Amino acid sequence: MARTVEPLIVGRVIGEVLDCFNPSVKLNVIYNANKQVCNGHEFYPSAVVAKPRVEVQGGDMRSFFTLIMTDPDVPGPSDPYLREHLHWIVSNIPGTTDASFAGKEVVSYENPRPNIGIHRYVFVLFKQMKRQTLITPESRDNFNTRRFAEENELGLPVAAVYFNAQRETAARRR
Repeated sequence: MARTVEPLIVGRVIGEVLDCFNPSVKLNVIYNANKQVCNGHEFYPSAVVAKPRVEVQGGDMRSFFTLIMTDPDVPGPSDPYLREHLHWIVSNIPGTTDASFAGKEVVSYENPRPNIGIHRYVFVLFKQMKRQTLITPESRDNFNTRRFAEENELGLPVAAVYFNAQRETAARRR
């Protein structure tokens, strides 16, 4: 367990966004058909404009999952627990499947557009107790993954992965 969560601890995802958890399924997030998200790797914002393909491995067709994508590095209130910006929520994803073909998009995908500094974009996967309807957040701003999971009785995550991105200069976009 320590090995799989270590990059999340080093990247301060566990602590700032999530509580410590024991990963129990494999989460693959792939942009543009071949760019897999690995903890701490950097992507240019221009490479993550379209929503990724998401694969959940380790569940079964009776299991359902919720996927959340947030940016905890947006400037915001002084309370770090209200600083996340919500980018995407998909619920009722059947186990062993692809979120782009199954599941209900609760909040549509918003591509990363960091203004200043390096931002972490965190994908968190929760196992649902049953097929369910989630409480839709009022806003993408001031989101809190822990609070959302609690309000929707999702428990601790079963998988997470994150990447870094920063604003592209005109020269980098060419």
